[in-house]
Amino acid sequence: MSATLVLGGTRSGKSAHAEALLPAGVPVRYCATARRIPGDADWDARIAAHRDRRPAHWTTVEDPDLVAELSRPATLLVDDMATWLTGVLDDAGAWTAPATPGQVGAAVEALVGAVATSPGRAVLVSAEVGLGVVPETRAGRLFRDELGALNSALAAVCDDVVLLVAGLPLRLK
Repeated sequence: MSATLVLGGTRSGKSAHAEALLPAGVPVRYCATARRIPGDADWDARIAAHRDRRPAHWTTVEDPDLVAELSRPATLLVDDMATWLTGVLDDAGAWTAPATPGQVGAAVEALVGAVATSPGRAVLVSAEVGLGVVPETRAGRLFRDELGALNSALAAVCDDVVLLVAGLPLRLK
């Protein structure tokens, strides 16, 4: 039905902006893509801060199957694509593979297709990582390149694209 991509750098306000795009009182399925890391209290605190900010009537789905979620005629907020992609890269063993495994491209293609054909309203949050320094490590370059390609593919199928810089939204599409 409609999809919005909200991009931004670290602490740019992208998540809060995405949340504010959804009307008050509407049931929302909040797809939290960050995987919990056992023993990481800082990561748990970050997840809790996001959870505490959400309205009580929203349903949170942790580590969701995004293709399945996007097939629902529901209002979805997906936060965020960078942590989703990290999980895809982890599952594929991409960090140490000599080339990006084909399952990464297949997962991205399936996700983009699901966004393009979603019967509901979707707001997707993603990090913009292409404005900075070239990462020193292969893993850093892999992540930057794959996330940049994912963001471009999502932007092509989304109705609206917004970039947050210093807390200010810039409408790109």
